[in-house]
Amino acid sequence: MLDLAKIAGQIPGMSQHMHQEAIASGHRFDLAQRLQQQAANNQARLIKAQADFRDRALFAAATPNARLDRCFEIPTAPYSHSVFATDGSQLSPSHHEIAYCYLINIGQIMLHYGQSLHPLLDSVPEVFYKKEDLYVSKQWGIRLEEWMGHRRTVSEAETLAEMACNWVLPPGQHHDIPNLALVDGSLIYWFLDSLPNEARDQILPPILASCEKLRKTNIPLMGYVSASRSTEGLNFLRFQTCTHDSPNCVVNCGDLTDKYPCQQIDTLRDSTFWAGQLQPGQRSPLYRSNLRILDLYEESQRVYFCYVNVGAEIARVEVPQWVVEDSALFEQSLSIVLAQVHKGYGYPVALAEAHNQAVVRGGDRVRFFALLEQQLIKAGLRNVGTSYKEARKRGSIA
Repeated sequence: MLDLAKIAGQIPGMSQHMHQEAIASGHRFDLAQRLQQQAANNQARLIKAQADFRDRALFAAATPNARLDRCFEIPTAPYSHSVFATDGSQLSPSHHEIAYCYLINIGQIMLHYGQSLHPLLDSVPEVFYKKEDLYVSKQWGIRLEEWMGHRRTVSEAETLAEMACNWVLPPGQHHDIPNLALVDGSLIYWFLDSLPNEARDQILPPILASCEKLRKTNIPLMGYVSASRSTEGLNFLRFQTCTHDSPNCVVNCGDLTDKYPCQQIDTLRDSTFWAGQLQPGQRSPLYRSNLRILDLYEESQRVYFCYVNVGAEIARVEVPQWVVEDSALFEQSLSIVLAQVHKGYGYPVALAEAHNQAVVRGGDRVRFFALLEQQLIKAGLRNVGTSYKEARKRGSIA
C-alpha cells in the first residue's frame, strides 16, 4: 500500500516546479499570440513554403484551412437527430488463469433525439483463444497486449459502421434524419506507422473500409479527443519563426543536436493556446493534418481537425475530408457534438455510455472465468484452475 506520510515531503517540490512551469507557459502563450498574428498576415506564403519543403521538414505541422486568427460560432443542433458511438475494453491473457485467452468487449450506443424512439445500449463480446489469435503478433515482435489494442480498434470501427449503416440504409427509414457517428479518440491511427507493413495491413484496411462504408451511406464521422496533447497546429507557426531563407530543415538544421531555432513555443499545446482564444461554443479554424500515416488513407478520408471550446475544456474534434467538403454537413455534425457534450455534462454522453457498456469490471472477470471453468470441466478436462501464485495474490493473511 502507498505510505502517504513518506511521500508528503516530495509534494512541495512538485508544486513549486508546476508553478514555475505555469509562469513559463504564460510567456510562451504571449509569444504564440504574436506569432499567430504575424503568420496570419503571411499565411499564403507560409503554406506554399510548407508544401514546397514538406518532405524536408523535421517536424509535423498541420496546414490551416482558414485564416489563423479567426474564431467560428457553432450553430445550434437540429431538434431531431441520432448519434451512434462505440468504445471497447478488454481482458488481457494470463498464464496464471485457467485458460490462456483474451476477451474484447465493444459497447455500442444509438441515441435518438426528438423522434420518440428507444435507444440502443448494448455490448458485443468476443473471446480469442486460437493460436493464430494469440501468437500471430510474435512474428513481428509486437507484444500481445499491444496487438489486442489494435484488434480492439478494428472491432470498434467495424461495429460502429455496421450499427449506423443498418439503421440508416432501409429505404424510406431514417435516412432524412440528421445523424452522426462518434469515435472516442483520434481518427489518425498514427501508432500504426511504426508497425511492419504486414502487421499494419491487417489492421488499417478494415478500419478504413468501415470509414468508407459510412461515407457511402452519408453518415458523418467525427473523432472526439479530450485533453489533447497535440502541438500539430502550433507547429505551423514554426515556419514563421524560421531564421533561414527557406524552411529546408534537413539542409539548414540537420546537423543540430540542440534545440532548433524555430522551437520557441515547442512545449505549448494546441489546446492550451486555444483556451485563451475561444469563447464557449466557438471553434478554431480547421487544420489539415499532414502526419505520415495519412498517406495511406484515401484522399476523401484525409483528416482535418479543429479545437472547440465545449465549456468544460478545449476538445480536439477530427473529421474526414469528405465531411469538410460539405460545409453544411460539417457545421451540423459539429453542433451535434457540442450538444452531446452539454447532455453529458462535459463529455459526449454517447461516448460515456459506450464506455460504460464496454468496460469489463472485476466482477465480470470473475464470472467469465467461472463460466469458462465450468465449461472446461464439462468438456472433460482435468486439473482446471488458476496457478498457486494467482490464487495466493487474491487473498491476504496480513
